[in-house]
Amino acid sequence: MSDRGVGAVSAAQAGGTPWPARDPAALGLPASFDLPVVDHLDALADLAAGAGYLEWRRYRHAAALHTELVLPEEDRDERAVDAYAQCAARIATALSVSQYVAERILDSAVALRDRLPRVFECLRDGVVSPSYIRTIVSRTELIHGRSYQGLVDADIAAALRKPGSWSTVRVRDLCDQMVYRRDPDAVRERREEALKGRCFFTEAGLDGMGTVGATMSAERAAIVARVVERLAAQVCRHDSRSKGARASDALFALVKHAPFGCDCGRTECAFTVVDADEVAANAARIVIHVVTDTTTLTGPVPANTAAEAAADPAAQPAAYAQTRDADTTAAAAEPVAMDEATANQVTTDAVVVDVIAADEATADQVTTDEAVVDRIAADEAPVEEVEEVEEVEEVEAVEKLATDETSVDGIPAVTESTGAQPELVDGVGFVAGLGIISGAHVRDLAHDPDAVIRPLGDATDSPLPATQPADPYRPSAALDAYVRAREQYCTWPGCTKPAWDGDLDHITEYDHTHPERGGQTTATGLGAKCRFHHLLKTFGDFVDDQYDDPDHPGRVIRTFTIPEGRTVLGPAHTGFDTHPGLDMIVFGDPPATRPPSPGTEQKHARRRQERGRNRLRNNLDGVRPPEPDDAPPPF
Repeated sequence: MSDRGVGAVSAAQAGGTPWPARDPAALGLPASFDLPVVDHLDALADLAAGAGYLEWRRYRHAAALHTELVLPEEDRDERAVDAYAQCAARIATALSVSQYVAERILDSAVALRDRLPRVFECLRDGVVSPSYIRTIVSRTELIHGRSYQGLVDADIAAALRKPGSWSTVRVRDLCDQMVYRRDPDAVRERREEALKGRCFFTEAGLDGMGTVGATMSAERAAIVARVVERLAAQVCRHDSRSKGARASDALFALVKHAPFGCDCGRTECAFTVVDADEVAANAARIVIHVVTDTTTLTGPVPANTAAEAAADPAAQPAAYAQTRDADTTAAAAEPVAMDEATANQVTTDAVVVDVIAADEATADQVTTDEAVVDRIAADEAPVEEVEEVEEVEEVEAVEKLATDETSVDGIPAVTESTGAQPELVDGVGFVAGLGIISGAHVRDLAHDPDAVIRPLGDATDSPLPATQPADPYRPSAALDAYVRAREQYCTWPGCTKPAWDGDLDHITEYDHTHPERGGQTTATGLGAKCRFHHLLKTFGDFVDDQYDDPDHPGRVIRTFTIPEGRTVLGPAHTGFDTHPGLDMIVFGDPPATRPPSPGTEQKHARRRQERGRNRLRNNLDGVRPPEPDDAPPPF
């Protein structure tokens, strides 16, 4: 019997040497913490990759325990405390954690070994942060044992290895996108069960408090949240409550039909008493943006049909929108006129679907090759709203993995079943602030009686207008919507704020006198940022850059440089990956500009020079700036 660890509770056990006593140089770590700022940041990035490797080893050890203790007993174990529970109990005891935590560790280890071997390799190689692993494991539970689980694993791993940064919501959306497209029937069944289980509940809390909650569809929850937030904002800056406290009071006022007011106590305050019902009734419409494509609206097609259609365009069904090289737009649709005030007769293969929760006339549904679904709640006619631009989803043919394929140090990869029924390839939708929804969910929204489906173009090659006619500094409604749909979230690395709730920022500062020097209002020149990161870029010394990807026409490369010079790539997964046809949308050149605004030219010039230097030395993994002849001058 081993007495390893006795008398040294919580001490490091590997090799019998505590971690602080190990040689930092042998581990590739700096020997001192007296370093410049950039070296500290480099060390943190290196440690993050190291943490991924250590987490990979932890899961490997847990998976090995499962192989030794659980698998031999799995088929015949009928004990009250089975082998799995006992294996987890060993881990819980050794690590001094609860049985629940130990079982989560074991669950993740087995899932990574059996269901996600390629993602497991990404963790080993420091490609994915350990903090994202639980998200990936939980969002892929639906594919366990399915014939296509190896394909989903490969899709996710390939996306994780793309150059760029990630955030929790982008990892979540990536997983949902890959799963929802593969098995729409299973996703629909699970959603139907979830809808049946919606509920309302109250819980008694401490100190005389209580909790009220309800489960409902994502779009309804978003509408409720927007209404509450709108009423909660009807206070002056002297209100003493936190944002959450105001929202709690606003919800009660809405339910009770009671007045809501600012608590500042100032007689001159204009928000002393606010009629909650009046605010809810007269507020501008609430738009829940949902981006999708016409293929999704028409429903899934068998994967073998999709593959045949991709190989033989003449044989493809009318409802199937072909993609060429996985990122081109579909065939042209019938021309559809739009309101000039909102879209200026824009011309792409896009459709906008407005699901309006209001007693107003519903526009005709139209069929083209791109679609955006907006869910709107209001009691009045819609005001001018930006149009959503979206693309034809990538159609992936079924691939069979080799039966002798191995992964993760000899652990066999899950192979595809050759006798499986042809899977269905379904589209997805993207709901601003909520993430990916299934194609069936999109179709439910589109078939709502209040749904309004509007195209963003007439399926011709005419460029879309880039700016507002009277103000070339400001983007057109079409460009505004396109940029937000392209970004999905704030583009700052790691940020999770929705693009629709943030600002559109001129990446290179707008030169009102000489716009040809850079900073024009174009698709490449604009990016979405939350208010905090917009202010950080504007008033701090951070420099961001964005330029056309020379290897993928229509797409962009983003970089962010901290004041000390370290450069980080922008998001690896964007709307281009959700709806690949986005990169085929073209905007016209912006017109001449208005007079300059004084006092900022010196700062803008310095930043332009910094961007020029960054592009010349940007040799980040697999990402290159434009060739010197193609690069704009470093103004």
